[in-house]
Amino acid sequence: MLKLAVFDFDSTLMDGETIDFFADELGIGEEVSLITEEAMSGRLDFFESLVRRVGLLKGLDISVVEKISHNLPYMNGAVELIAELKKRGMTVVCFSGGFRTATSYAKDILGYDADFSNVLHHKDGKLTGLVGGDMMFNFSKGDMLVRLQDILGVKTEETLVCGDGANDLSMFAHAGTRVSFCGREILEKEANIIIKEKDLTKILEKLTDRNI
Repeated sequence: MLKLAVFDFDSTLMDGETIDFFADELGIGEEVSLITEEAMSGRLDFFESLVRRVGLLKGLDISVVEKISHNLPYMNGAVELIAELKKRGMTVVCFSGGFRTATSYAKDILGYDADFSNVLHHKDGKLTGLVGGDMMFNFSKGDMLVRLQDILGVKTEETLVCGDGANDLSMFAHAGTRVSFCGREILEKEANIIIKEKDLTKILEKLTDRNI
């Protein structure tokens, strides 16, 4: 029986990459998007990619960051999936290599119980190009998942994780149900549920098929 579900945010619970939306405001969307893709495909260290991308955002108004963060397009089926999982008694959490301006705002809209992500440093109303937080490294999601499992008394086989990129691999190592949602090849290889369609309710169908 599943007791804990952990979801990535960008391109999983939300349809797109938050940092790419920020970059578009500065006219550097393509440059940042290319770095994002390299990291999500496992060809670039996540920490290095995060630092590089956030550095390129230096000078962006924090008011613009917040406005974008509060108007993101959530993934089809996100609200319905989370509501159903919670109805089944599961704790639902978001782990994101993205930013708290987006994940904390989305928490009550999408219905998950807690979020762990990163914080964009700002001063005098503008981004400084610096970042810190809970999900800075390739290993961060797996590390945090193990801590959460210990706190909640949840076993590996009682855990579902879902993501799309290479930085989700570390949490796949600690979950019995591993969902690749429109994911990169590197993640699909480690998944036991693969969803190719942008509809999170498809996960419920797969759980039913597997009698989970």
